[in-house]
Amino acid sequence: MINITIPEPDVSIMKQNSPELSNIYGFTDFHLITRDKGGIFMFYNDDQELLFVGKARKLRPRIKKHFNDNVSPIKLHRDEVSKIDVCIVDEPAHREIYETYIINELKAKYNVGKVFYK
Repeated sequence: MINITIPEPDVSIMKQNSPELSNIYGFTDFHLITRDKGGIFMFYNDDQELLFVGKARKLRPRIKKHFNDNVSPIKLHRDEVSKIDVCIVDEPAHREIYETYIINELKAKYNVGKVFYK
């Protein structure tokens, strides 16, 4: 049996209640997320419920795209996101494994692919 543990976040950013400089749904600290490393990211709501899990070769542009893109699975639920956790994972195969595992272990609300728990 393989034992997988969910990695601890390298970066967490929170939605600001009264953001002065943000035009991205209340988030002002995107600069803390690396732009040229790969990994996984998790979107949470105010109740710490996992909304969405994704992976990316380049984290910051991919996360920002979820807030600007019309085809994002969370496009109708962007206002719910209050926290973003980011884990640096260099190996593409490891990103795939972590993403699938987290989706199914924590039952991400808006992930529609890779779901085995239904």
